[in-house]
Amino acid sequence: MGVAIRTAGEGDRELVVRLLDEAFQEDPVSNWVFPGEEYRRTTHHRLMAAFTDIVFAEGRIDIAEDGAACALWLSVPAGEHTDAEGDDDGPVQLRAAVDPENERVELIGRLTQDIHPADRAHEYLWMIGVAPGRQGEGLGAALIGHVLDRCDREGLHAYLEASSARSRALYERLGFALVDRPLDLPDGPQMWPMWREPAAE
Repeated sequence: MGVAIRTAGEGDRELVVRLLDEAFQEDPVSNWVFPGEEYRRTTHHRLMAAFTDIVFAEGRIDIAEDGAACALWLSVPAGEHTDAEGDDDGPVQLRAAVDPENERVELIGRLTQDIHPADRAHEYLWMIGVAPGRQGEGLGAALIGHVLDRCDREGLHAYLEASSARSRALYERLGFALVDRPLDLPDGPQMWPMWREPAAE
């Protein structure tokens, strides 16, 4: 059965934030950034809202027509890499906006920024969220495949960071492979930077 997919608009913001918040409540990296269930439940959504706003401004959000899943994508030109030492200090701004006392909000931004490939243009899957009650139905694969089909047609690479072993397995099935080595978060879980070459015609 096919999954109807559309591009999200500003009117979908609350739905996207809620989807991401619910989908990542039990995620190992979210648990590391926001330790403690009560703290995470009351604060995590702010980070998801910040991510949503960034991608609405700079990228594209695809959403399943029934509102059960969404994927946040950025198109990254070759040679573009935000320098943690430079003027564009996004991680600091993110921490200030989301949770000023939580240094891990800034740290996760810096660490993922530092490992992000810069040599080739690519589509960057920043996040994908599926409603907890709908996981395992193929919605995530359909949303990602929607963009990967275009990547294959246009000869574009794709990149992401997997935040759980379950998501890593899905991405491997879709043709992504580990870049170099996992990212070990300090006193926390691993993340897996993954790259996908466009499929040959």
